[in-house]
Amino acid sequence: MARRYDPERRQRIIDAAIRVVGHKGIAGLSHRSVAAEADVPLGSTTYHFKTLDELMVAALRQANEGFAKVLAARGALEDTGGELAAELAGITGEWLAGDRTGLELEYELYLAALRRPALRPVAAEWTEGLVDLLARRTDPVTARALVALMDGICLQVLLTGAAYDEEYTREMLARLIG
Repeated sequence: MARRYDPERRQRIIDAAIRVVGHKGIAGLSHRSVAAEADVPLGSTTYHFKTLDELMVAALRQANEGFAKVLAARGALEDTGGELAAELAGITGEWLAGDRTGLELEYELYLAALRRPALRPVAAEWTEGLVDLLARRTDPVTARALVALMDGICLQVLLTGAAYDEEYTREMLARLIG
């Protein structure tokens, strides 16, 4: 039997991995569970991703695009005339108002880097990318502190189920900016 050309298979496997983590968490992720979700042979998942870490790296990279899309959609951080704290608080609110399952998935993959060293460079890419964007409007040290604060607020909202308080976030960010 001839091998079927399927240029979208790798992407379908990544999408399936994201869905599996969304439904079952990182603990439910296996080549077998992803193959079943993607409706591909098991060998396809191991062909494209030799290890689960490779698959998680691809999934985390794709998941990281969520916040970047919010930034790009707003043309965020380009206008140097606006109040940075208010702009960041608004962006964070938009991100948290999005698909909650997607946000939880992004943070689950992000936090998986604590136990899976292969994921750390991808998690760091997201942080460094955002720090670089913010450093255009402030200094690098303040930019890193702003990212840490926004990360902490997002985690608290996700973990506690509390409503996002944009005014509180704006005030805390403004204190860091000075």
